Amino acid sequence: MPKSKSNRGSLNVIPCSENTAMKKLIRDYSDELKVGAHQIGSHGLSEKEFYNSGLFRGAIERIRGQFAATMRSKREFVRHILNHMQDLGFITDWKSSGDKNRHDYTVELPGGRISVIELKGCLDGQNTVIYERPPHANEFVVWSVCMNTGGDPKKSAWSGIHVRIGADMLGRAGQRVDGVVIWDMVCGTIGRKCPKILEAPERVKTVAQYELPPPCLYVLPSTVASPRNNPKPSAQRLEEVHLLKAFHDCFGGRPEEVNYVDFEVEYRGNDLVRTTRIRRGEKVMVESKPTPVQRV
Repeated sequence: MPKSKSNRGSLNVIPCSENTAMKKLIRDYSDELKVGAHQIGSHGLSEKEFYNSGLFRGAIERIRGQFAATMRSKREFVRHILNHMQDLGFITDWKSSGDKNRHDYTVELPGGRISVIELKGCLDGQNTVIYERPPHANEFVVWSVCMNTGGDPKKSAWSGIHVRIGADMLGRAGQRVDGVVIWDMVCGTIGRKCPKILEAPERVKTVAQYELPPPCLYVLPSTVASPRNNPKPSAQRLEEVHLLKAFHDCFGGRPEEVNYVDFEVEYRGNDLVRTTRIRRGEKVMVESKPTPVQRV
């Protein structure tokens, strides 16, 4: 099977790419905003007074804090998606788990299987591995809602799956993750063009105010890698992670688009190292070099 030669290991981890045109627009607009900020609003200050006062920086920090603190738009998106899936019979019921739990949603699937969702933003931050798999979960899924149109989706996806979730499971075997969903309301827009719909726009699904391409799904192993007892666990079949299969069927995914994540671990001297492979079908799209697991 062909293997990626990328040392970074992220070139084919997800179909979409960094939007360099949008990144330039963001950079140019931010520069223009800094130059013309004193002309906006009813502050009544002169240009010199405005920039000396710290008002602009304070306003920017307040906006940053508001964006960082609120999950309202993300939760609204998830609510519409899960309601849509329930209406069509792909899931039976769902509920929010509340702020006291380190997981966000409990979903009941046809047949009574329970899937638990942990909702995250972009996957390249340490917050990615702050979760707890609850005892009632038959399967546990991390859902990334990353609204940063100026970011690099390949870097974020690879960081989440290889650098963070894969390594974290080795140290916390009870916190196994069965699958990852990378999908939000920015997917398929001008901010994050989706190759899945560029040549097949009929694949877009309308849910509430959103027009969405099929989600990116990652199926992980059902067991945690162990150098002596389980050195090469392979990804489960899509059908074994029922919530991912429900996403796939509800939103028109294709078999060749599903990502399967395999892990391999071994000791090299005193170091525990891991290798991550991501397949689509039988083709290896991404393979990392053996990476030492950092012990905390």
